[in-house]
Amino acid sequence: MKIFHSFTRRAVLGSVLALALAGPAVAADDSFTIAVIPDTQNYMDYTHQTAEGFPFDANKMFFEQMQYIANNVESAGGDIAFVTALGDIWQHQTLEMDPGHAARGFKRVPNPIMDSHFAPTPRVKTVEIPAAKKGYDLIAGKVPFSVVPGNHDYDAMWTDSNHPPAAVFKDMSSLGMLHPGGLTNFKSVFSDKSDYFRGKSWYVAAHDDGADSAQIFTAGGYRFLHIGLQFDAPDASLEWAASVIKLHPGLPTIISTHNYLDTQGRRLSNPAIDSHAVDKQDNNPEMVWDKLVSQHDQIFMVLCGHQHAQSMRTDANRFGHKVYQILSDYQARGQTAKDAGRKLQQGEGIGDGWMRLMRFDMAPETPVVHVSTYSTHYRKASRDTADYVNWYKAQEQPQLSDAAYLAGDDFRIDLTDFRARFDKTARIRK
Repeated sequence: MKIFHSFTRRAVLGSVLALALAGPAVAADDSFTIAVIPDTQNYMDYTHQTAEGFPFDANKMFFEQMQYIANNVESAGGDIAFVTALGDIWQHQTLEMDPGHAARGFKRVPNPIMDSHFAPTPRVKTVEIPAAKKGYDLIAGKVPFSVVPGNHDYDAMWTDSNHPPAAVFKDMSSLGMLHPGGLTNFKSVFSDKSDYFRGKSWYVAAHDDGADSAQIFTAGGYRFLHIGLQFDAPDASLEWAASVIKLHPGLPTIISTHNYLDTQGRRLSNPAIDSHAVDKQDNNPEMVWDKLVSQHDQIFMVLCGHQHAQSMRTDANRFGHKVYQILSDYQARGQTAKDAGRKLQQGEGIGDGWMRLMRFDMAPETPVVHVSTYSTHYRKASRDTADYVNWYKAQEQPQLSDAAYLAGDDFRIDLTDFRARFDKTARIRK
């Protein structure tokens, strides 16, 4: 199920986006923006840099994206009040299998196709992680933010012996099933003890050394709770998240996690990496909905990446209230490589600078979220990019009409039950 909303363009939003890298927007007390950073792995990929013969340094697009955010945070006079990164920060791993899964008896098998793309390499630590850190240094200390681990951010991503690749490739299920394990690399940058988060008043809780984390930010006249969950979060993570919600009753809560929706708006894992199918300790997206999201009335929104395109769905939780679930992932986009004369392999991408800007307008009786998709490389929103459909629709959502495809990256959400749910418990009274 996919639910898109028509977007009523607002001149003020257009002016904010038009500032691009040039400077900050002016924030209003009753509105704010959440910047959503989709999968950045292809910017960081060491093979996508000039040192490896690539025609440009793709990580510069990531730095542009982070500088744009830094220029437009509230502390710089803009309206970005919170930043959430949806995982797959970098591309490669450092181990063939993590010690934790090896100790539990899991076995890996060779996988010619996947191993050729994601073989462990020390350049994760010399190229990819340093570039990620350089980018996040640009926003550190300027805005509350969250980073969750995607499957590529784990120390190992191996093919499980119980789900080997097929002898002949036919579709995604023929690739065998990958499984991630170990978070030493991720925690070396984004643990709760890192300089990014240690001692920050808005960083209110952590679990598994920061693989799961919680933040509180104030914007638009409300206090919001944000919870970031690790990839296919196990029960311990979901139980911790429930405890955080209990400690902060009545706050409108947003969940960010890497894997949750597919491109058709289903809570369904990619058949090539279904963690629950390999390890029963991990929860698939539908289980995350059943065990956590639907059970806590404070959760009104879920943000995710991982699967290559965009989708949205709205469901009622067990209390009858709406939960807006949104997929944003632009890693497969490679127009910038084409512009540079480079032919990409099937499945390879760059990202082209695209990210999500979610502008919350809290002034109307029914608050509205304006969701736009913006490229800090092309310095344009999707709706202002003449070739947008030609560049991307065929590989992302070929079944949609041009208008429906554009609507998937430029729409509005009416928060119809927001005030009734949260005015008494989260609104800031002057």
